[in-house]
Amino acid sequence: MAETANIKPQKQLNINSVLQDDARISKNFFTSDLILQHYLKYKFSDDASKYMYNKLDRLGGVAATELDEHSKLADKNVPELIKRDPKGNTINDIRFHPSYARMLEVAVESEMFHVKWEPTLRNRYVKERNSLGFSAGYLFAMGEMGLYCPLCMTDGAARLIDKFIEEPQRSNLLDRIQTLDPKRLFTGAMFLTEKSGGSDVGANLVTAKKTENGEYLLNGEKWFCSNANADLIFALARTDQTISGLKGLSIFLIKKHLETGEKNPIDIIRLKDKLGVRSMASAECMLTDTKAQLVGSEFEGFAVMAEMINLSRIYTAMGSLSGSRRALIEAYQFLKFRTSFGKTAIEHPLIRRKLEELGSMHVANFYLVWRSIEALDNSENGHKNEAELLRLITPMSKKWVSENAVYMARECMELMGGIGYIEDGAMPKILRDLLVNPIWEGAGNIMILDMLRAVEKTNSFEIICNEIESSALANNSHTDWILERLQELTVFYPQLMKMNRETRETSAKLFFEKLTNLYQISLLAKQTSSDNSPWIDISIEYLKGAYTSPKLEEDTALSNKDIDQLIAWEF
Repeated sequence: MAETANIKPQKQLNINSVLQDDARISKNFFTSDLILQHYLKYKFSDDASKYMYNKLDRLGGVAATELDEHSKLADKNVPELIKRDPKGNTINDIRFHPSYARMLEVAVESEMFHVKWEPTLRNRYVKERNSLGFSAGYLFAMGEMGLYCPLCMTDGAARLIDKFIEEPQRSNLLDRIQTLDPKRLFTGAMFLTEKSGGSDVGANLVTAKKTENGEYLLNGEKWFCSNANADLIFALARTDQTISGLKGLSIFLIKKHLETGEKNPIDIIRLKDKLGVRSMASAECMLTDTKAQLVGSEFEGFAVMAEMINLSRIYTAMGSLSGSRRALIEAYQFLKFRTSFGKTAIEHPLIRRKLEELGSMHVANFYLVWRSIEALDNSENGHKNEAELLRLITPMSKKWVSENAVYMARECMELMGGIGYIEDGAMPKILRDLLVNPIWEGAGNIMILDMLRAVEKTNSFEIICNEIESSALANNSHTDWILERLQELTVFYPQLMKMNRETRETSAKLFFEKLTNLYQISLLAKQTSSDNSPWIDISIEYLKGAYTSPKLEEDTALSNKDIDQLIAWEF
């Protein structure tokens, strides 16, 4: 007591503080992230790098500072439904906190859509336009995950417009998506879910009746409508109620405003009170003679919508990757400057052991998500094998990365202790926002069934096995280990295909999880270079150990230096 009393007041203040005096955090998510920088350096063409790097640098700075603050404000001040005006007229307005508008401006300024859909840039970067767009999305979602859903829907809407809408409407609508003027931006949405079926959209009931002038009137309720204030909405409906299931569904484009300037009749019943992603509006909507146009051919609705859904699944994986990276960085930066039991927290071996696990998971997930985006770019440029591979690794990455992200955020929260649980900081919002991703765009079981359909209907299993083998042979350090595990999967695969349907579906879960693990390891083995080995080598060894059953044996934690190299974050 006497010794403490002799300490100067300033020193007492330093002792009675959460972090050390020299504590700091990143002010730029792009320049701090060595893994992202390294990947994009080798992924982008020289021309693309020159065009995009300054924009990513600027976005990284905004995401770590201004966007982060607006994200917190928009999360606390959720959208509000204004059902009627003062005169009693039904208006169905959704009002947002001003921070939401500013976040939309940041998204537009990042050029995540402009670089993909502006005609000149689209042709200029035709082989890498998705990679360019997602590079901005990765950084944006580190600062704000709620709005990343409407941005996902908007890019998906652009995809359907591009493929299925005729000129001149096609160009006119895409111009409102690729715009650099936030006030001109049209955002998109897809209204799929109904009470009757949830993920089983074949049970949908909403009807569409054709009028004399060729347009359609939609009637019925849509149960979960994210980005409910969208300007462009794609909705599934039935033109013939006698045709049940997916075969009876057609898809329609609903515009928020009619040519007269009046609102299209969409009655917003209520806004969903969601656990996370609270900055954006999700609603229950009643369609009553809502005017719409048929997109694509009648009864081909689900096939058309699948184009948007599959892109959304990659967005969900990317949002999960970004959110879990942010959680990892929040914990890492905290632990580097937190003193506990007489030393910096990161010096404790159990903390380093946990960071080894979480850091390795991030590295593996990073390369899996970006491989999906690479396959998307390649498939759009006529690569048949890449298109078939994409059919498998889209649900694979969506399921695996989304589920991992929730676990990673929870573990990062625990690493920070009680302060990580307090809403003043970023961690609770990160966890709440990530929790929806394993559910969105098809829950985990749906993804297992989708992977099963992919290998049943395409050559995707053979293609992924060939890639795993090629990657193994390219890295002598891991060749034998990878090929032995690959043989186990290829031996089991014919057995899986011979099982009855129920047994096959039940057995597919572990099979595809093992395939995902092995594919991630092979991707890291293929990517290994002298530049990225500090994080790749550690991750491969951890993942190989996690692939097999744990053994009771002496265990050691990574050194502080190894942890720094694995996290690969400069701040």
